[in-house]
Amino acid sequence: MSEQDPVGGFAVAVVREEGKWRCTAMAGDALRELDAAITELRKIRSTGAVFGLLDVDDQFFLVLRPGPGGVQLFVSDAAAALDYDVAADALDLLRVDPPSEDDDEVWPEGTLDILADLGLPAPEMQVIAGEVDLYPDEQLQIIARRCGFADEFARLLDSLDSIAQ
Repeated sequence: MSEQDPVGGFAVAVVREEGKWRCTAMAGDALRELDAAITELRKIRSTGAVFGLLDVDDQFFLVLRPGPGGVQLFVSDAAAALDYDVAADALDLLRVDPPSEDDDEVWPEGTLDILADLGLPAPEMQVIAGEVDLYPDEQLQIIARRCGFADEFARLLDSLDSIAQ
């Protein structure tokens, strides 16, 4: 996919500060370029948790969480790296080889316990990513519900839908 091609989906920055959740839309280039998403998240000043949820083209999702020691990443489907630069960049940062063209199996890659401190342990993240009958936005809604920011997330997605129409 070239940089000029538009990528569908959404990118959301999630912040938890003083026990309250806030979800805001990230710029569209976050869906194309991992560095853009990381940079945007690093600009958010907070004493609490800051992470990004990306639904890329209704094909896969990414969770990214910058911290002082680097960036933690989770990609719901490593095979997406064959078609999407943002997924390829994520696997590169994770130092994981992309799958072969012949491999059509869905498997997650990265830090499964990326949100464990917020109520989503690694085994549950594995189950959510393994739900191949769900679209990425549905998987991200489950993550939001499990971590406790489902209402804020739903409100933002509703506002994004109304803007798109």
